[in-house]
Parts: sequence; C-alpha cells; structure tokens
Amino acid sequence: MNQNSGGKGPSSNKNMMGIVSIILWALVITLMVNFLYTSMSTSKSTKISYSEFLQMVREDKVERVLLESNKYTIYPKGEKRPSASTPQETSQPEVTPIPGLENLEEVAGAVRSERGDGDTYYCAPIADDRLLDILDEHGVGYEAPYIEQLSPIIEFLLTWILPTVLMMVLLSVLFRNMSSKMGGGLGGVGKANAKVYVEKSTGVTFKDVAGQDEAKESLEEIIDFLHNPQKYTAIGARLPKGALLVGSPGTGKTLLAKAVAGEANVPFFSISGSDFVEMFVGVGASRVRDLFKEASKMAPCIIFIDEIDTIGKSRDNRLGGNDEREQTLNQLLAELDGFDPSKGVIVLGATNRPEVLDQALLRPGRFDRRITIDRPNLAGRLATLQVHTRRIKLAEDVDLRKIALATAGTVGADLANLVNEAALRAVRMGRKTVNQADLLASFEFVIAGSEKKNSVLTEFEKKLVAYHEVGHAMVAYKQKNAEPVQKITIVPHTEGSLGYTLLMPEEDKTNLRTRDELMAKITVSMGGRAAEEVVLNTMTNGASQDIQEATNIARNMVAMYGMSEEFGMMALGSVRNQYLDGGYGLDCAQETAARMDKAVKDLLDQCYGAAVALLRDNLEDMHKVVAYLLEKETITGGEMVAIIEGRDPTQVEDAYASTRAVPQGDEPPARKIHIFDGSQDAGETQEQESFPQGSDPGWPEPGKDDDEL
Repeated sequence: MNQNSGGKGPSSNKNMMGIVSIILWALVITLMVNFLYTSMSTSKSTKISYSEFLQMVREDKVERVLLESNKYTIYPKGEKRPSASTPQETSQPEVTPIPGLENLEEVAGAVRSERGDGDTYYCAPIADDRLLDILDEHGVGYEAPYIEQLSPIIEFLLTWILPTVLMMVLLSVLFRNMSSKMGGGLGGVGKANAKVYVEKSTGVTFKDVAGQDEAKESLEEIIDFLHNPQKYTAIGARLPKGALLVGSPGTGKTLLAKAVAGEANVPFFSISGSDFVEMFVGVGASRVRDLFKEASKMAPCIIFIDEIDTIGKSRDNRLGGNDEREQTLNQLLAELDGFDPSKGVIVLGATNRPEVLDQALLRPGRFDRRITIDRPNLAGRLATLQVHTRRIKLAEDVDLRKIALATAGTVGADLANLVNEAALRAVRMGRKTVNQADLLASFEFVIAGSEKKNSVLTEFEKKLVAYHEVGHAMVAYKQKNAEPVQKITIVPHTEGSLGYTLLMPEEDKTNLRTRDELMAKITVSMGGRAAEEVVLNTMTNGASQDIQEATNIARNMVAMYGMSEEFGMMALGSVRNQYLDGGYGLDCAQETAARMDKAVKDLLDQCYGAAVALLRDNLEDMHKVVAYLLEKETITGGEMVAIIEGRDPTQVEDAYASTRAVPQGDEPPARKIHIFDGSQDAGETQEQESFPQGSDPGWPEPGKDDDEL
C-alpha cells in the first residue's frame, strides 16, 4: 500500500531524481559544446598582446585588421608570428617562399601548418588614437563590422519572451512525461489507472471457474440484471449496488470477477486499491470520481476493485490515521450512494481481510452482498483439476479423483501449479503425456520440495530418520481416528526435511473435527519423538516442527474449541485473520493465560504418553519396517502394512492402496510429518552425544525387544 506523505513518497523521490538528472545532463552538454567551440576557435586564432600587434604592423606583416568592439582580429601576410618570449627582437627569420605557390595566402597557410600556428591572431582593444594613422602608414587595410540596430520591440521579444516560451515548452514536455509515469499526475492527478476489459479481452466465462458453484449462483442474478434490467425495475426491485468477494488468497476472486464481465458481455473496469493512493494528497478522491464518471459513460458495466482493504480500512483515530486514505474512502462511499443503480453500474470488491473493513462500507446500499469464495471441496477440486487439465495430454492411468482427495485444503491456484509442475516433470522425463506418477510427484514436490540428490546421510543419520518417520507411520496405523499412511521416505528434500511421512485421506471432509480426531493428530505428531525415546532413550532437534504443530492444535482445543476440562466452554481467544494465517489473539487475563498453558501441556503430555505406549507395544513390527525402509529409502503405506501382516511387500499390487482394511469415516486433509535438518538450529547435538556414554552406537537388529537396546 502506498502511503501518501505530501508527495514525499518513493514516486516523488524518483521524479525529483529525474529532474535533477535532466538538469545535470543539460549542464554537461552545455560545457561540452562550449569546450568544443572554444577549441575550434582556438585552433584558428591565436591571442597576442597589443604591443605584438603594433610590432607586426611596423614590420609590414599584417595584411588587414578587423576592428571589433571587444577584440581586434589580425590577418597576417604570411610571415611567422614573432615569438612571445622575445618581443624585443626586431629581426625575425624570413619566410622562404615555396616554389610553385604564387598566392601569398597559400604560402602563409603552409608556413602556419608547418609551425602549428593559427590562421589569424587577435588581441584586446586599447584606446589608441594613433592606431589608424599607423595602419594607414603601413598600408594595412582595416574595417569595422556593421551592426544593424534592432527594433526595441524585437529586441525585447528575443531577449525575454522567446526564452520564457522555450522554458515553458520544455517544462510542459517534462511534466507530461512525469504524468504518464504517475498515472496522470500533476496535470491529470485524478486519472484512474483502470484497464477497461470487454468480453473479447477477458476471454473468461463461468466455464473457466470451477469449484465455486455457490458464488457463481449469487452472481448470476447480477449478470441477468445487466442483460434484462427492465425485468427487475418493472416489479420495483432494486439490484444490489455492490458485491464483496471474500476468500483466501488463490481461491479465484479476480478470475470470478472477470468471468462475470465475460458472461454479461459488458465493459470491465479493473483497478487495485493501492492505485487510488500513490503520490499527492487528494489524488485518491479525484481518481474515485474519475473512475465512476468514466464508468457511468459506458454503463452498463462492472467496476472491480481488487484488494479493497487498502482504502477501505476502518477509520480509527486511536492509533493515528491516514488522511489521504480516509478521504479516498469517504469519496468512495459518496460515489456508492450517488450513482443510479438502474444505469447498470455494478461494483465488485475483493479482499482477504474483511475484518478490517469500515462498517460504513459494508452497510446495505453500498456493498449489499458478501459472497464467500471458500476453499473447494472434493467435487470442486475435481472440477478444478478437470479445467486445468483441458489442454494437458493425460495418460490413461490418470485418476484425478485420487489427486483431488490428496489435495484437500488447497485452493485453485495450488491445483493449477500442481498440474503445471506435473507437465514440466513429464517433459523432463521425455514423455509426451502426463501420467499419475507425474501428478503424485508434483503433489509431493509442492509440499516437500525436490529431492536433494547430492545430500549424503551417514548410517547413523539414516537410521535415526528411519525410526523417526516409522514412528509417525506406526502411530497413525494403530490409531482409529488417524489418516491412512500413503508414503514414507528418508530421502532429504529441499524444504529442509531429512524425510517425511505422507498421510492421505480416503474421503473428503469438511473442517468439522471431533475431539478424538484432534487428539489422534497430536499423537501422530508425537510419534517421531516417541520413537527416539523408545529406541534410543534420547532426543534430537528433528522433531521441532512436529512439536510446533501439536502445540498449535492443543492450544486451539483449549482457547478456541472449548475442549478443556478446566475451562470448559470458555473462549479465551478470537480469530484475527480468518482468510490469511488463521491466527488469533488472547482475550483473557495473564493469570488465565498461564493456566491455559498448563492445560495445553497436559494435553500434550497425554498424547505423548499414548504414542510411547503404542510404540513399545509394537516395537518388533517397527524394527521390521525400519529395516525394509533403510533398504528401499522410500516405501508406501501398502508395503508397510504387508510387512506388519507378514506378507511379501514386493507383491503389493496397488502401492498406493489404503493402510486400512475398512475406511473409518471421513478424513482431514493430507499432510506431511517430517524431521528437519539439525543444521538450522543452534547448538546442534553431535552424533556421539545421541547415546549414553559407553553405550554402543549400533542399532538393534529387527526382532529384538526393548530390553536388548
């Protein structure tokens, strides 16, 4: 957001630097021209003293003299100039005539070229009454230039008016150039930087927007009004003046607004909220007036203001305000009240921070409707994938429904990026079609990054990471309310993880979660650290993100969800940014916050104890899975289940089959649990410090129980 500070923002500084640079270049060019002119003049004329001039006249070396008011120009007969260092000498070497040259000027020119002298001489004039007599005595011709006296009017015009006009023209050209770079500044500070789109330009319709059926249904009424306004006015209905599109980043708010313009086949004014406020105080309000004036001329049309929270923030003077932003908001409110909705001017606004908008902007009669652009569900994600893969050549084994299941919680921009990454991978692999493996690999690339091919782990590190990740997988497999295991890997990735466990849902589900499901998620997150304690009786810094994730869930359970026995149904916090980071602020006393921390710790301790007990009961199975993982480095959930059940993991038909025999209900979004590289933390634990002193750093063979560690 560009804050206006009396024209002293970044744009003002750039413009001032431009003006200074123009002035400096003008000075440099002037100096260069003056230097060149002086050099050219010097090369043709040499300065001498007045006494030298008289000496040349007396020695008959001067042909003629041009008597000017500021200097005397001397044209010699062809003899060499007397030396300035010895002006008293009267005998100078004679110039030897050059055979074949009868012209005296040619002889003089040749002599001057030989010595490097100039063509003429000049000296400063001195009031000498005897000069003309001396020139007549020696036969030197002389003349004075005739200067015609100008009319006083012409002289005034040339001296004062013409330079002034030239300066005004120069400044006008300069200001026009600056205004074009500032979106109409100076001479046209109120011009809006709105790009007008028509249906042919947008090229977007509702067919290009998938997964937002509810939002499209709300906007179809607006489109119908733009086509048939008399149908609504006949019954006395009044169409909403504006609609506010609210949703997380990447959900397709701008795309949906363009689709509305494309469906209605009307002009589409698109402008960002930051474009209203750029440099000068009062520019924003002027640009709002200009925008609505231009829109009324092209009605019916749609005005789309993206990131409207830039100018629509609540007017609160407690923390200091921004007069320019508030003036812009006041003008926007006035324009929303002033224009006639029957003309067909519809205002669409988009924001992901609706909680900061001024209430006057949201009241009926301005932005009447609030349309939520939510994250798509399973059907929406499947439709979105179908839209983005229309121009992609897909192989026969592609199952978009599985990809839609795996990508729960994503937005349209994420799915578009996933499809593009899959297509790029297919090209890198030398294939002409995108298969299922490409889509799954691109999904993993988005959440974990690419593999570090040059990263080499020691045997100790590989075993540590293997037990850590298998700990997550075993806890998830043994719990009823946890997501099924899709994949386990100990290959380092660029996102900082040394390995990760991928949990993928079998069915789509809303954000509704039971207490048991949340406790299961915390327990799965604790599985890695629990495996370190069960196997090694030690701790590493690799569980940092697991601990952070588990703590966030437990804190939400206590502060937001009312799932604490101590506080019951008491809300201790409120959400601040619902569509951004989802964070909240505490609304309780410090003593209550301290008690809340204790309640959070109790939940974490309970889940950690459950994870430790579960792994101790299934230690032998964990050893078997770790041994197979160390050999393959990457295994699937189906292979893990085959090992636990005593089957051959190489004979698993569907490597990505569910780890559950019978689905246990709807599942939350897929997520990864990984161990981070310890280099990112200070005070990294050394390899030898992971074991008690005197213990064997080796690892137990599969099948050994806990007492043999």
